[in-house]
Amino acid sequence: MALVLGPGGGALADDAGVREFRGPAAPHVAEREAGGAGVRWVVWSAASVADLGNPSPLARVHDLGAVHRLLHGGRREDEAAVLAAAAGEPEPPEPRRPRPLRDHGPDVLVLDLDLGGAAPGVVGAGERAATALRVARWQEQELRALPERRARPGGIPLALQTAWSESAAALLAGDLAVTGLPLDVRAAAAVLGEADAVRETAGARLRTWWPGVDLRSPVAVLGALRGLGFDLVNTRAWQLERLRGAHPAVEELLRWRKAERLLSTYGTAWLAAHVGSDGRLRGAWSGADAAAGRMTAEAGLHNLPAELRVAVVAEPGHVLVRADLGQVEPRVLAVVSHDPGLIAATRDADLYAPVAAALRTDRPTAKVAVLAAMYGQTSGAAGVALRDMHRAYPRAMAVLTEAETAGREGRDVRTWGGRSIRVSEVAAPNADAVAARGRFARNAVIQGAAAELFKAWAATVRLALRGRGEIVLCLHDELLLHVPVEHAEAVEELLHASLDATAGRWAAGSGVRFVADVGRVQRWSEAK
Repeated sequence: MALVLGPGGGALADDAGVREFRGPAAPHVAEREAGGAGVRWVVWSAASVADLGNPSPLARVHDLGAVHRLLHGGRREDEAAVLAAAAGEPEPPEPRRPRPLRDHGPDVLVLDLDLGGAAPGVVGAGERAATALRVARWQEQELRALPERRARPGGIPLALQTAWSESAAALLAGDLAVTGLPLDVRAAAAVLGEADAVRETAGARLRTWWPGVDLRSPVAVLGALRGLGFDLVNTRAWQLERLRGAHPAVEELLRWRKAERLLSTYGTAWLAAHVGSDGRLRGAWSGADAAAGRMTAEAGLHNLPAELRVAVVAEPGHVLVRADLGQVEPRVLAVVSHDPGLIAATRDADLYAPVAAALRTDRPTAKVAVLAAMYGQTSGAAGVALRDMHRAYPRAMAVLTEAETAGREGRDVRTWGGRSIRVSEVAAPNADAVAARGRFARNAVIQGAAAELFKAWAATVRLALRGRGEIVLCLHDELLLHVPVEHAEAVEELLHASLDATAGRWAAGSGVRFVADVGRVQRWSEAK
């Protein structure tokens, strides 16, 4: 069922034909959702149906723009790019509005683009709905044609399941932008006030050693540190951390920088710009970034520093329920690689414990080894540990090495769920850039797959909540829900059950165990 909305009306299209309507779309949507047939709505984009309400009344969708990005990579998800791909045409320049499609039968799409700069043709709601349905069918064929590495429950290919969860993530992004994150403005202002006091006192002390030095200038600070006898190449934090205790100016500089970093992004102007009168912090959300496909947000929502988590607080009669996927990327690597040793390690709630035993080392070193393997780090202690990783988990390391080789050679890669990662568009003018491109591809195939699992989980939770709470934050591997107190226990159980159901589809037959740390708090800062 394709749905297109326009000023004063819209259109619906299905196998029975196209029907245009006048007035609000909500009654038409409610009628079909109430039918219980599990209708999946085809939309050009989640943004195009945002006016239906918050949260969106659409339970299941096929978002043509989101699926286009899954199939083809990059950041384009506009109608012109979607239509060009379906018609087998090169991607048109941005921005571009297509003329109507000429009808060449139900299985053929021919794109008529206005390339001469003249006014584009007008496409009616009915024609756009019919076109959307045809594009969705073409996209589904493309998804089904992608290599499938494991049988799926119900015979639905993983790439098609990923398309649906990516579409749901696009809807969720719209919901999050409107819902917002509950914020105690007074608590946030108090944190910022304390940071301002630290910045002032630390700055005053630094000026006793360095009068006239611009503390915001790395070059000036480097010269000042050299004047104290420190032979440094730069003033990066890890360089300064090694000098703690060597001179009081170093400690004050670190304190000043921490406060300055917080205030430069999250000052009172930030509060005024992004927190509404209802105490909700809001910013625009995207269902997938242009790299590996993680959800992203503006207004500082995805980089909210630990100091401000004390200000994220449940409203009266509610609690925050936090769920964090545990060690998700190495567990995803186990699924992707079919490595029997790593699969066995995932059965432990703490994956790094059995990995440490297999590597004959301690847990901290084992954790470094696993992370270094996925991020392509080869120097220092990581290099020694990686040799043992090759011995203990050869299949997992082979998958990572294959991805890195593809990246170095400028070949695009796909994630486990089918997302195209456009490595070929990453410039590599020298050997260092070639190596960096290889590391990017090595990590993207795992990070991207983990993002797909997370969004599939979030989509399952979104459907299962049914008015018992709302998702207010998606942070990489973490979900934060705002829930009435009386539903908290049920929602905690729902989160675990949704993860089991999602993993059962996403990692079908792999034997890999996924775990989540779930708990309720009043303030986000109280979470582990």
